[in-house]
Amino acid sequence: MNLNISGHHIDLTDALRDYVSTKLQRVERHFDHVIDAEIVLEVEKQRHKAEATLKLSGTTLHAEAVEADMYAAIDVMIDRLDRQTRKFKEKLTDHHNREGQQAQINAS
Repeated sequence: MNLNISGHHIDLTDALRDYVSTKLQRVERHFDHVIDAEIVLEVEKQRHKAEATLKLSGTTLHAEAVEADMYAAIDVMIDRLDRQTRKFKEKLTDHHNREGQQAQINAS
């Protein structure tokens, strides 16, 4: 996975970079076909914004979060990305009940 972390009006410390990369492993645990991840951390007065765009094999996911604390914003953003990746992964799998279809065919 190609990970690009940038900051607007904020100094990106090693601690912030490590925090984002470790939290992003949660998303990779559910869906390991992440091609590219672009994370933008931004600060405007008391507003801390974390924004992410993930390119997966088959789609692009986007999530952002605004909180009073940068670490809280990163947590909310990762939660949203995690939910989106799980939903996308479920769409890839076939959820149709094959046995139920066979029972309907046999009953006819």
